[in-house]
Formats: sequence, C-alpha cells, structure tokens
Amino acid sequence: MGDTEDGSSDAAQSAPSETENSRTGFFGRIVGALSPTDAESEPPQNTQTVTNGVTPFVTPGMMNLRRMRVEDVMVPKAEIVSAPVDIEKDELVALFRESGLTRVPVFDGTLDTPIGLVHLKDLALNYGFNGQTGVKMPAFSLHKLLRPLLYAPPSMPIGVLLQKMQTDRIHMALVIDEYGGVDGLVTIEDLIEQVLGEIEDEHDLEEGALWIEEKPGCYLAEAKTPLDEFEAEIGIGLCGNDIDDEEVDTLGGLVFVLSGHVPARGEVIAHPAGPEIEVVDADPRRIKRLRVRVPSKPDD
Repeated sequence: MGDTEDGSSDAAQSAPSETENSRTGFFGRIVGALSPTDAESEPPQNTQTVTNGVTPFVTPGMMNLRRMRVEDVMVPKAEIVSAPVDIEKDELVALFRESGLTRVPVFDGTLDTPIGLVHLKDLALNYGFNGQTGVKMPAFSLHKLLRPLLYAPPSMPIGVLLQKMQTDRIHMALVIDEYGGVDGLVTIEDLIEQVLGEIEDEHDLEEGALWIEEKPGCYLAEAKTPLDEFEAEIGIGLCGNDIDDEEVDTLGGLVFVLSGHVPARGEVIAHPAGPEIEVVDADPRRIKRLRVRVPSKPDD
C-alpha cells in the first residue's frame, strides 16, 4: 500500500535527491525545515531579557531565522563604516586599521549610491602588506578591487537573506528603504549570531577573560564585566552619587546609565570620575565590548 504504478514508494518519491540538497545548501535546508506550520505550532518562549530598562534582545535560536527580520539585526546607516570611490590607498589602509573591519562598502558621491564593497584581503594581495619594501606595486585602482553587494528590504526574514548570502557567496548586504536609499548594513556574521549566539574571532578576548590591559591605563573589556571587580582592578569607584549601584552591575549597564541611550559603536562616554569609556563593539540592541582609558595619577 502506498506504492505507485512503477513500484516505487511515496516516501522514496518525496525524499529530496542529493543533487537538490547540495544545491539548496546547509542553511537552505535549515530554513526549509522551519515551515510556517512548525513556527505557528511551537509554544511561546521567553526570548527576551530586559536589563537596566534597555531595549530587550532576542535569545539566539533556530526560530529566529523566520521570526526576525533584517531590520532587527542591521547596523543603522549612521554607524556604517564606508569608503568613497576616490579614496587614496593610504587612507583606505587607515580606514581598515582604525575600524578593524575586513569588508567596507564603497560609494560614489553618497552612501545612497553604493557601487560595491572592498575586501581587506584583496587590498593586501594586490598592493602589498603593510611594511613591504623592495617590490614595485602597481598604481592603486579601487575599481579593480570592487566586489558586488547584496541588497535586501528591511522586512526580509533573516533566514532568507542568510540562504541568499550562502548561494551568492557574498557576505555583506545593504538594507534598502522604500525610496531606494540605504537604511542599514548586515553581514553574514550578524545573521548567524542570531542562531548560534556571539561569535568571537582571534582579535576578541581569550575565553574566560573579561578584560585585558592593552597598555598602562587602557583596558579592553567585555560589557558583561562585573562593575565591582573592574573597580578593584583600576582602583577607582565608578558608582558615584548620580549612579545607583543597586541598578548597575556591569560595565555595559554603567555606560547605558551614563549615556541615557543605546550608544553606537565608536561613541565615547566621559565618566565624572575621570575615565573615558569607548564603545568598541555594539549592535542596535546591546553593547558588546568597551575600551576604558583611566587617567594617570599625578605621581605616575
């Protein structure tokens, strides 16, 4: 029962072939497995956490592929690091060095007229690594380095964009608004982090380390660093009269209280006690990493 006229079973006919699976890709099969029926039948989950009255963030998980939209994870336009098409090589190298990024969108005139992206690897392989001498390099031409960009509407499910990034092998997309202007930017890492959680690379802090002292008086710290432990490290009390220490437990929470908003990457917040806190890494919903510069003491 259930066999077709040629003797093959219904189950065998419905099973996808190896060719179809390889063409769809790993993320495509994941997205396909999360059908609308599955999403609707799954019981509600407590996916949000509120800390210090800040905008809640979604707990990483497979269901975010369908539940979350591109606009939920994109970097806002004001925070996009980009380069004009007429930028000089030294300026482009400095941009990569200061931002710590490996891909940067390139525009002609304004960011609303993007023409592609430039990859740090392409720059290094074509025009030499920093400090290389004795080798004659060709004349710099940014046009020759440009790679294509993807474009996505804000309402696109992140699972759909993730599958498209995998298929096209393009790991950066610009979010386009209804008028054709740039609204934000998304990378493949931003999307995968919504499923797997925070992804750290070689430039992140070692596993288990909450902060490191980059140089005397300058600390790179995770936003989740307990405030009392960090105060003991630097020898300065960070909870003053204007800050309720019962409401603030972490460095990230302290920055939220001092700034009064979700700070953007690169923003510097001055603490009344003297230290300067720079937001090194953040997304539209939370702070991830901070750099704290402690003023030197007079006897130092």
